[in-house]
Amino acid sequence: MIKQLKRLALVSTLAASFAAPALAAPETFGIDGSHTFPRFEYGHFGYSTQQSRFNKTTGTITLDRAAKTGSVDVTIDTKSVDTGFPMFDGHIQGEDFFHTERYPTITFKSTKVSFDGDKLASVDGNLTIKGVTKPVTLAVSSFHCMEHPMAKKEACGANASTVIKRSEFGAGKFAPYVGDDVKLVIAVEAIKQ
Repeated sequence: MIKQLKRLALVSTLAASFAAPALAAPETFGIDGSHTFPRFEYGHFGYSTQQSRFNKTTGTITLDRAAKTGSVDVTIDTKSVDTGFPMFDGHIQGEDFFHTERYPTITFKSTKVSFDGDKLASVDGNLTIKGVTKPVTLAVSSFHCMEHPMAKKEACGANASTVIKRSEFGAGKFAPYVGDDVKLVIAVEAIKQ
């Protein structure tokens, strides 16, 4: 009787292991700095919407698509700000705006990722600019993963955005004439490590 129970237990264990789907593990992706460009948009005296970007971004994205969990950790080099006009790049790096000598980076660290089916839908986290940290939600408008045709590794990409008030981060000079509401948009690509 004991031998039969042991055999039954062994057969049940083997059957369960073959029938159960493979559990996915978290995967870590390194941000591809040559295809990741955070940009920001703001109203300029009511004349136009100005757009600028940062040219240097690093970080990691961890995803467990089966469990629908993950994390995002991004660091933006504020000295890489690119307005398209070198004199203004220097101006915007000053104390009234990014104060890059004292605060050389902007960071975003996620606290929660949300999926809609298999697609990443939003990322909640803490955004730090000029030493001030505020919670924000990045709405993800597109999300796609596949093998990268050149790197021959899996890669994921996304477009995400949020709106902040720059005055809440100690960068409100000339508001409201120069818009206080700033739209942050990030196009990100990351390659599996």
